[in-house]
Amino acid sequence: MSESKDEIILKGLKENNLKNINLNIPKEKIIVFTGLSGSGKSSVVFDALATESRRQMTLNYPLYVRNQMPRYERPNADLMQNLSPVVVVEQRQIGGSSRSTVGTYMDIHPLMRLLFSRIGTPKIESATDFSSQSSFGKCPECNGYGKIIAPDLNKMIDFDKSLHEYAVKFKPLSPSGWQGRWMMTGGLFNPDQPIQDYSEEKLNLLLYGPPEGERVFAPFHTKNGPQDHEWDGLLPRFIRLYINRDISKLKQVSEEDVLGVSTQMPCQTCLGSGLNPKVLESKINGLNIAEYDQLELTELLEELKEITNPLGKSIVMQATPSITQLIEMGLGYLSLSRKMSTLSGGEAQRVKIARHLSSSLNNMIYIFDEPSAGLHPEEVAMLIHMLKSLKARHNTVIVIEHDLSVIKVADEIIEMGPGAGVSGGEIVYQGKLEGLKHSKSATTFANIVNINKYPREIKSLFTIQNATHNNLKDITVNIPKNVLVSICGVSGSGKSSLMFEAFLEKYPETIEVGQGSIGISSRSTLATYMGIMDDLRAILSKETGQPPGLFSFNSIGACPYCDGKGVTKPDVAFADPVTMVCEACHGVRYSAEALSYRYREKNIAEILELTIDEAMQFFHMPKILKRLDTLKEVGLEYLTLGQTTSSLSGGEVQRLKLASQLQKEGQIYLLDEPSLGLHAKDNGKLLDVFQKLVDQGNSVIIIEHNLNFLAASDWIIELGPGGGKKGGHIIFEGTPEEMLDAGTITGKWLKTEGDCGGICSSHNSE
Repeated sequence: MSESKDEIILKGLKENNLKNINLNIPKEKIIVFTGLSGSGKSSVVFDALATESRRQMTLNYPLYVRNQMPRYERPNADLMQNLSPVVVVEQRQIGGSSRSTVGTYMDIHPLMRLLFSRIGTPKIESATDFSSQSSFGKCPECNGYGKIIAPDLNKMIDFDKSLHEYAVKFKPLSPSGWQGRWMMTGGLFNPDQPIQDYSEEKLNLLLYGPPEGERVFAPFHTKNGPQDHEWDGLLPRFIRLYINRDISKLKQVSEEDVLGVSTQMPCQTCLGSGLNPKVLESKINGLNIAEYDQLELTELLEELKEITNPLGKSIVMQATPSITQLIEMGLGYLSLSRKMSTLSGGEAQRVKIARHLSSSLNNMIYIFDEPSAGLHPEEVAMLIHMLKSLKARHNTVIVIEHDLSVIKVADEIIEMGPGAGVSGGEIVYQGKLEGLKHSKSATTFANIVNINKYPREIKSLFTIQNATHNNLKDITVNIPKNVLVSICGVSGSGKSSLMFEAFLEKYPETIEVGQGSIGISSRSTLATYMGIMDDLRAILSKETGQPPGLFSFNSIGACPYCDGKGVTKPDVAFADPVTMVCEACHGVRYSAEALSYRYREKNIAEILELTIDEAMQFFHMPKILKRLDTLKEVGLEYLTLGQTTSSLSGGEVQRLKLASQLQKEGQIYLLDEPSLGLHAKDNGKLLDVFQKLVDQGNSVIIIEHNLNFLAASDWIIELGPGGGKKGGHIIFEGTPEEMLDAGTITGKWLKTEGDCGGICSSHNSE
């Protein structure tokens, strides 16, 4: 292939599982990378191309600035030429504090505050005073939270128990924390007497502290002897330490812990806005800033168009592109006040996309990681329009994607494979769509959606009554037990509100497998996550007579030179960071002594290099085999025991979470878009897992857009008809076959794609 500056040239790529590959990628085109999970797509696009572009971009800044910026290591490649600046839109969940909203994330909130400070009446000069985090702007009653959070005595205290028996159910104030230990040893309270048997005086002292004007001290025993601390009462202490502070900044306790022992209601002083009532008096065309915040974006845009003041108009011009972009991405039903943490995966991804698209830069490389994730088929058309408009502005658009309708619009398709993990890392196909149809790649366009004509019999039901969470319109719904149920509908139609709020409140025993991360670190491996690392160490210990800790790279078995990291990072001052494979252990993390002991002719490092398939042949212990089998069931048999969880893709993480829960039976499983990150070839494996789970007597409920999953279900519930205010209704309940003629948005797509073709999945109700 002739090389030109219109191509990105990559040679000798060896990152992760890449097999020394060469690639020329045309510029100003839509390029789709596809292939099985773990085939090497992310290694090419993120670990090589994006990392090198970012590394070279930082070289343009002076050294003192570079020291403040993220530092990127040179990827493992021979040559990388003709790169442009990259904009990366990943699948990773958007972080941020509990106060992070769509308005703050999109940088629209500061403009709204500026707008009100300039043209709002009565006038408030400072823009910062329109923030619930400023000393003047925050509501004096709720401290800017918008909610009054009050401790709930019955949630916090079990009056039948003594302090010793964990009567205080809030961890930091129970015996597991220093404050709880102090209560028990300070002499003020009998730690072995049930709280209900306390005298009125003792109970008041425990709960509310001493009477007004009095002070009570109790000794706290430290290494240096007893020290007197003032006792102020459980409730005043809880309010002072855990309610009157930003919970997101507390390390030992989460927001869920605090809210779990509290009741909360909207603050009546600021009507839930968190703002000082004086700030709320300032209005533009009859609306205050809190009302602006609550408008759906489509309504907000109309409101901004009414502003005629010249100064106001100039500020509106800056805010409009971002708002318009969100509306064009199908998110017009969101409001600026919507918390980022409450968005579904698909919504969060589109907010990220919108944030980048209001830029007018061109000749960039835009990289998208499965942008169709979380989108209803109806909404994928909007996504495709957006990708094409980026290309039209002379940008290169690189997309990692499994969705066939997105693959079909690519100018060039690059398929990685042929397998996953060690079996991947090669280019299976590169070229136009036509050629892919005739290649031996795993991606196929003969995707027949098989309508389940033999749904299982429904014998009993879960019932949710009068649900009003978020946009739900007081709905009552029956969800069949012990069958495969799909919940569908466009983004914002209320699926997550129904299942992850209303359903979980009523059925808290549900095993939920969401899209969140799994607390990953470079020391967490597949074996540790699945709970079999201790068994591996025990086997080696029994075989060799050595302590189990010798076979842990987090303990005495760690290589002394790299402390069990497998790599060393020498300090190279202001140069690019360098990660070097440890010369002592050659990257396996263990000391020479640990590696000298063997079980069935393999040392601990060689055992951890086994794939799940290989490990199933190697071990005989039923517990280990059962855990490995669950990994194989969810299609992760190509991963190795020692693979770090931090190196897994989004789809792999979700399947790993599912595998870790599969040992249970007679359960309710609730999964949030399990098809996320899966190649069409992997979908069948996961569907088989669900069908098997149901056959074993479990209830499986999935929130899903994938038509193959919907068609294979026993029962479908669709919410809609639109998103936001237009959603929150049940618009269909029934079997996949009944849905074909229901005329709903999803029904229309199922009818278009559904073709039984004589090979319908048949799960009889026997």
